[in-house]
Amino acid sequence: MSILRNRIHYLFLIIGTIGLGLASRAGFIPQGIYPYLGDVLYALMIYFLIGFLLRRVPSLTAAALCVAICYSIELSQLYQAAWINEIRSTRLGGLMLGFGFLWSDLVCYLTGALIGVGLEYIFIKKA
Repeated sequence: MSILRNRIHYLFLIIGTIGLGLASRAGFIPQGIYPYLGDVLYALMIYFLIGFLLRRVPSLTAAALCVAICYSIELSQLYQAAWINEIRSTRLGGLMLGFGFLWSDLVCYLTGALIGVGLEYIFIKKA
């Protein structure tokens, strides 16, 4: 089945997810989920971005692309050259590229992609 995504809706989902991600670094988040919530929301935002750019791609394909992108960025954190660490030292660079590789982040990215698939399954009408 093909999906017909509305770009306006996905733009708002992207903006909302970014807002939630920034808010997830506030002090009111329980310590048990604090280290993971931002990474889950990061992957969810990437999933929505793929949905925005590729309107008709199947949900599982979007999830696979999301996981591939997120895993690539996470694996890039193993590379610690001076030039990329300089980019990471900026606020935006740190938010986009992260700082250090963590195995738990891989699980968080998969979780975020699966949440995106689940939300589409629940809320998007199949064409």
